[in-house]
Amino acid sequence: MAHNLEGIKVIETASVYAGPMAGRLLADWGADVVHIEHPVRGDIARSESSKRGGKIIQSDINYRLENYNRNKRSVTLDLSLEAGRQVIYKLLQKADVYISNFRPRELKTYGLEYETLSRLNPGIIHANISGYGKKGPDKDLPGYEFTSYFPKTGMLHVLQTPGSGPGFPPYGLGDNVAGMTLACGIMTALFIRERTGIGQEVDVSLFQAGVYALSLDIAGSLVTGQDRQQVETTEVANALVSPYRTRDDRWLYLGISQPDPYWSRFCQAIDREDLENDPRFATFESRIENHVALNHVLEEVFGNRTLEEWKAPLNEAGLPWAPVQNLPETTADPQARANGFYVGYNHPTYGYIEGVANPIQMGKTAAEVTRPAPELGQHTEEVLLEFGFTWKDIEQFKSKGVIG
Repeated sequence: MAHNLEGIKVIETASVYAGPMAGRLLADWGADVVHIEHPVRGDIARSESSKRGGKIIQSDINYRLENYNRNKRSVTLDLSLEAGRQVIYKLLQKADVYISNFRPRELKTYGLEYETLSRLNPGIIHANISGYGKKGPDKDLPGYEFTSYFPKTGMLHVLQTPGSGPGFPPYGLGDNVAGMTLACGIMTALFIRERTGIGQEVDVSLFQAGVYALSLDIAGSLVTGQDRQQVETTEVANALVSPYRTRDDRWLYLGISQPDPYWSRFCQAIDREDLENDPRFATFESRIENHVALNHVLEEVFGNRTLEEWKAPLNEAGLPWAPVQNLPETTADPQARANGFYVGYNHPTYGYIEGVANPIQMGKTAAEVTRPAPELGQHTEEVLLEFGFTWKDIEQFKSKGVIG
């Protein structure tokens, strides 16, 4: 099968999740992504899964490493050493893309700023993702999705209900959004280079990616100066856009934001035809005015059946709603399966495993898994030889601790 990015060489020093997700997306489409790791520590993703408890799913399979680094090759290299920097310079001279997640001062420390690399390779796409961006008072602060993406953007704030504290967001969600954003920037820069021959810098931050993800609310705040009001579920103006508990203590979520086309069949689906012409609820305006009363009615209605019992009538009525699924239900979801949300492949250690597929489906040049996540330094010698180093060079690098 032909690959979209076949022939594109990517050197990636980014670690953990956001930057590596950008590289993985490119690798899914056939780019040759070389993941640079420290010779001793490796990428944090190699060890973090077993060190963190709490709500993280525990497994002997390092699914995190697989999710962010499949389809890549691994090279160990100590960038703190001058000899290590000279090695990566040689790799970057022949590369199309460089992906990093360094803070501005770290880029300068390692001599990996765009200004330096563009002199070595004028056509290179220099793609960096940081916590807070390349300018401003916070530019050199450490940034993670738990600080830069969720709380600082206002996202945790708008998700709070009155009287509650900030919730605990899903691991990787902010990193994945930021990684996809960086991948989009890289693809755009490659397209521009194809037309003009000009390489350029691509800069993404977790902070800005979070602001963009929340842009509907933030756009409102920009033009009004107002904050979004926190309300209880029962106080949401449209009771048809709300979660409801079922008899078996599960939840379903109604998403009837344009209720007039759906109101009649909704009432029929829940076996409450009497509500259709009830003066309190007969029009959209009256339902908004009496939303608290309608919410209480629907709480009682949905509490009379199990989630499974509600699926058929709501689906048959063609209503916009969804069950609040747990993760095993999502992985088994027939709609997800029918549309190729998951991809299976053979792993040399784990055997046959599945992972989350690339979310962008191309009709003729589909993304695919060609190799599992690499072992630490698995391809060091192979890559260095490809880029013009000799076996003698490699032995010297090993003896000096430049590579593992």
